[in-house]
Amino acid sequence: MFTSLNPYNNEFLASYDAISSIQMHHKVDASDKAFRAWKLTSLAERLSLLKRLADVLIKHQEPYALMITQEMGKPIHESRAEIAKCAWVCEYYAAHSEEFLADKCIATDASKSYVRIEPIGSILAIMPWNFPFWQVFRFAVPSLSVGNTALLKHAPNVMGCAFLIEDVFLKAGYPVGVFQTLAVSHEQTEELLAREEIRAVSLTGSERAGIAIAQIAGKNLKKCVLELGGNNAFIVLHDADLELTIRTAVKARMMNAGQSCIAAKRFIVVEAIYDEFILGFKNALKQLKYGDPMDESTDYGPLARRDLAEQLQDQLKKSIAKGALLELGGKQVEAMHELTLITGVKPGMPAFDEETFGPLVAVIRAKDEHEAIELASRTKFGLGLSIFSKDIKRAEALVPLFEDGAVFINDLVKSDPRLPFGGTKLSGYGRELSKEGILEFVNKKTVYIK
Repeated sequence: MFTSLNPYNNEFLASYDAISSIQMHHKVDASDKAFRAWKLTSLAERLSLLKRLADVLIKHQEPYALMITQEMGKPIHESRAEIAKCAWVCEYYAAHSEEFLADKCIATDASKSYVRIEPIGSILAIMPWNFPFWQVFRFAVPSLSVGNTALLKHAPNVMGCAFLIEDVFLKAGYPVGVFQTLAVSHEQTEELLAREEIRAVSLTGSERAGIAIAQIAGKNLKKCVLELGGNNAFIVLHDADLELTIRTAVKARMMNAGQSCIAAKRFIVVEAIYDEFILGFKNALKQLKYGDPMDESTDYGPLARRDLAEQLQDQLKKSIAKGALLELGGKQVEAMHELTLITGVKPGMPAFDEETFGPLVAVIRAKDEHEAIELASRTKFGLGLSIFSKDIKRAEALVPLFEDGAVFINDLVKSDPRLPFGGTKLSGYGRELSKEGILEFVNKKTVYIK
């Protein structure tokens, strides 16, 4: 049984029965059966459903946002924005999939030769709780549009969202079986991936989860796309526009109470501008209001679960024990963790080395640009980073020095349907969104006619 609790007040929301292995296999069979028909539908028909999908999301934005906020504690205005972004990704692929999936003619000695894009089958999606609608839609929309079917194994604490998402697809007119939610345990994942009908897996989650799924997928010769953790640097150079930089820094760290893989987690500031930055940054952070996520004036709410807040508190205490200085906040009660600012952060501290998933702001002083680049690169992750400087040409020249999947200049790292999204190193591999995302789970079939 999966239980949903409101992390703000620990109120019971609902419980959901896990399905048996027999029921799980029936759902896989249904997904495969649906695929046989779905792949033969015209692209125009599949894309018309995307427009209806966007309409359903917008029409029911309020109840969907309410479920997000109740289950994982995100401020209600952020939950509404999440639903709107899901509608955007539907509209984007409705407009561009025909172009992305068109046959590519290649001149050879044949009378005609080309590459044809075809779906591969049922795809298993293992998704996290922090953006319970968006993470699913950015996988499902391109995957289903190309003609695949999807099976969703969602995080146990957002099962209400998981079943609502299945209902969204049904309301939009998708055939039964094309998108299904599976209320299954972690232990059943290996059994799922052993099924021949499941051709690939997409996982967004922790480094540990990614390694485990990659091993199972490899053993079964299944392709996987992994979007894992991040420890994004936010580099402030000597000529940064401080007003813009501070405003963006607050948002980059505190959206979703800092529970985001692409949140800025290490603020690396060059010495020449450090004092001015830290003063303005601290004052801006003090303005943020903690409270009931249902209150429109709340800036950040609790973490999604108590154990997550306790883990963040442990990282904070260990960093302080190693020399970090507490400048703001620091308290934790159940799932509530105060917005916390620490300075003097150095390599070897959890606040520098590890992904901190919550409202912990770690500031690092760098002597100059050279040291800032070196510190930013000292991470096992490679999801993204931000550089702030008025000298755009100089900042752009720094891009090749980083191994990350994304570099944003004078803005926070964010996902955008128009741009490929994914990381390197322990942040995973493969890409979501844009043209690259729709081509991850396909058969690029060569056709040769002579």
